[in-house]
Amino acid sequence: MFEVYITKSGKYLPNEPISNDEMENYLGKVNDTASKARRLILRNNGIQSRYYAIDETGKITHTNADLTNRAIEELYDESFTKKDVELLSCGTSTPDNLLPSHAVMVHGLMKNHSVELNSSSGVCCAGMNSLKYGFLSIKSGNTKNAICTGSERVSSWLKADKYNNEVVNLQKLQEQPVIAFKKDFLRWMLSDGAGAFLLENQPKGDISLRIDWMESYSFAFELEACMYAGGDKLENGEIKPWSDYSSEEWLNESVFSIKQDVKELDKYILKKGSDCIQTTLEKHKMNPSDFDHFLPHVSSNYFVDKFYNAMISRGMDFPKEKWFMNLSRVGNVGSASIYLMVEELMNSGKLKKGEKILLIVPESGRFSYAHACLTVC
Repeated sequence: MFEVYITKSGKYLPNEPISNDEMENYLGKVNDTASKARRLILRNNGIQSRYYAIDETGKITHTNADLTNRAIEELYDESFTKKDVELLSCGTSTPDNLLPSHAVMVHGLMKNHSVELNSSSGVCCAGMNSLKYGFLSIKSGNTKNAICTGSERVSSWLKADKYNNEVVNLQKLQEQPVIAFKKDFLRWMLSDGAGAFLLENQPKGDISLRIDWMESYSFAFELEACMYAGGDKLENGEIKPWSDYSSEEWLNESVFSIKQDVKELDKYILKKGSDCIQTTLEKHKMNPSDFDHFLPHVSSNYFVDKFYNAMISRGMDFPKEKWFMNLSRVGNVGSASIYLMVEELMNSGKLKKGEKILLIVPESGRFSYAHACLTVC
């Protein structure tokens, strides 16, 4: 078995940062009416700026595949070019197409040579799953290197025109012409960007991060979907898929919009998350004190203190001074968020050889979690 190192990291955040007051200029107003929930959601999530792959007129400036390829291009240098890539593993929640896969579309932009491909779908854990595929490939000796990515281009899914037909339909039915909170909520939570790691079987340069282990958990066997798109949740908790709706219903009910069951989120995300962190630490015979940096992907600052207290109640104290987050500056970029955190920390000049880093990524799709331990080399 070979050691696996993140030898270089890259990112791409499109266009200029967008402030809270500018968001509705880009995403638009549903039914030409300002969202009543926007200020409350932004106050709770603590995000001050984010990036969109659309301009102020609503014109799309980048595809998801383009964002991903631009992050990958940050990994190339004299010692590693696109002709050296052996494996490409890409994770996203928001691919440009149902088919072909996201990794195929990214590879099409790379213009290099034939490589092994993997596409990981899902929500936030899609990025960690793509990383684990590359990790295991190098660990087993299948390849000597891998490029792993996490990316999102969700802004075009959140534009007001995607919801206007539903509002018009509600008016025809003489109902309140306001989209449900489960849809409006995520319009002010999510944003665009991409991160990329180069994995190799030898350390390189001033700083490399050895991946010691990765762990994943799913609670879908006992919990229903919480965050979903391309369907809608029925009263019994099942998801009715988009293909079972008529094409008219796709628009009238905003079937393809991203939705969040906030009650399920609040009920389970921290409990299940802290439980499986405890399981991971016990498995690897480690304690919170063994880690010098704690990088949790937290979708909202609303959860920070609650998450800290949930871990404390289980005897796990990760002091706040060890936490590294960039949520307020880059936003919640889903599967790309953990890549953006690692990239920023890796290039900060703050890391010292021998330090250990714990990555924590929760996913509310149907409550999945992914963890990784890194050692600075």
